[in-house]
Amino acid sequence: MKFISWNVNGLRACVGKGFEDAFKQLDADFFCLQETKMQAGQLDLNFEGYQSYWNYADKKGYSGTAIFTRHTPLSVSYGIGIDLHDHEGRVITLEMPDFYLVTAYVPNSQDELRRLDYRMQWEDDFAAYLKQLDAKKPVILCGDLNVAHQEIDLKNPKTNRRNAGFTDEERAKFTALLGAGFTDTFRHFYPDLTDTYSWWSYRFRAREKNAGWRIDYFVTSQRLDSRLVSASIHNEIFGSDHCPVELVIGD
Repeated sequence: MKFISWNVNGLRACVGKGFEDAFKQLDADFFCLQETKMQAGQLDLNFEGYQSYWNYADKKGYSGTAIFTRHTPLSVSYGIGIDLHDHEGRVITLEMPDFYLVTAYVPNSQDELRRLDYRMQWEDDFAAYLKQLDAKKPVILCGDLNVAHQEIDLKNPKTNRRNAGFTDEERAKFTALLGAGFTDTFRHFYPDLTDTYSWWSYRFRAREKNAGWRIDYFVTSQRLDSRLVSASIHNEIFGSDHCPVELVIGD
């Protein structure tokens, strides 16, 4: 089974930049989106053979997630069941027969780390949510997790030490999640690979220079390690400041 995750940075804009062609080319069983930045009824987007599920932020033109799937889930839930976190359309969970698929758009800590305290609360609550799911069946988490875990996960670690997405606090929370029994699937296959990123600033010709960050992930329950077939980052696909990331899992 093939899974794709893509922060589209505004789905309506991305549709105007080749989204539908990329969707068909990638030909995934599950196609997860973050930062759709839209409300219900603003876009009629259907693909033959897929059903879709959407979580919208209360605030217009902000955040939001979606999943297109070829496989009918047993159940679907939106958010993580905590009111503090569930107004920004950040999480969708599909329960499948032998796993949970969770897509997430993790809150950015913002300039001057204005939202870092909130982010820490989110991290603790979201990790607890994932562990609750994991106690029932394996979890496949994907999305824009808004953290570059190690120095090899961004081009300029030294100058970004206290910037959102590369603070010691955010990195430590990701380390703790992996330590609780989860696998960063890209690093599972490529533990030392450098210069492979999933997000580039629109400023400073960053993508042209490949001055990027790897902040988009597939993270899976460790007991799925034996079923992991491949993980990849599609930096050849444009349309957003992020590119799609991929995971293939065997039956």
